[in-house]
Amino acid sequence: MTGTGDEKHYGDGPDQGQDPERKSVPEKRKGPVLLRRDQVGTSTTDQRLLDTTGPTDWLHTDPWRVWRITSEFVEGFGALAELPPAISVFGSARTPVDSPEYAAGVAIGRALVDAGYAVITGGGPGAMEAANRGASEAGGLSVGLGIELPFEQGLNEFVDLGLNFRYFFVRKTMFVKYAQGFVVLPGGLGTLDELFEALTLVQTKKVTRFPVILFGSAYWGGLVDWIRDTLVAQGKAGPQDLELFHVVDDIDDVLKIIAESRQPATEI
Repeated sequence: MTGTGDEKHYGDGPDQGQDPERKSVPEKRKGPVLLRRDQVGTSTTDQRLLDTTGPTDWLHTDPWRVWRITSEFVEGFGALAELPPAISVFGSARTPVDSPEYAAGVAIGRALVDAGYAVITGGGPGAMEAANRGASEAGGLSVGLGIELPFEQGLNEFVDLGLNFRYFFVRKTMFVKYAQGFVVLPGGLGTLDELFEALTLVQTKKVTRFPVILFGSAYWGGLVDWIRDTLVAQGKAGPQDLELFHVVDDIDDVLKIIAESRQPATEI
């Protein structure tokens, strides 16, 4: 078989000759793809490539999007491959600049840099800007991984190395692959999405020795109560899953948990 497709009629072979009820069915193969009946086209791949007058709808089909997705992975891997040890910091884009949560984000970004880490955020405003600002003002590497949204936000001014992604799942891969842990400031649905993605990856051991730290017990307390009193109580999660994350109010505790997670495992 060739890449241009091999066309035949299903039912023409000798094995089907004994069955008078089986009719001849058009069949065509395009690489690993099998087409039959109305799915069999009249053109070839080479013809469509060389035909400059054809439609451009193919630019918006799923097979073509695979290349765009691949290019995002390649660009991300290339840009981030030489990052120093880094921590991803999440939080609400709606956090006011004059709020205690913003001040905490700045302090956390600064403390992480002082401890030898680069800081990765979603690159937007609010808590993300705060962490980037703290990292930048401390002279560290401030990374922003933006996302294409209907309401454009753009990367905040404190990002030193920035990438914009079309696809959430590519962006999520970069957050996890190039970080040694997550610090999660108070946030909304996007923050919760990243939080539970990380917890799932740790729970299923897709990533190991990966601390997830929730900063602000007053904000996260209700969620933790629900996980313990509903999820675990009803058997939807195990008691050990409460150990997948830490809730803290002190930046020194953030640094301590991260440092302990990076210690070599000892045999008992």
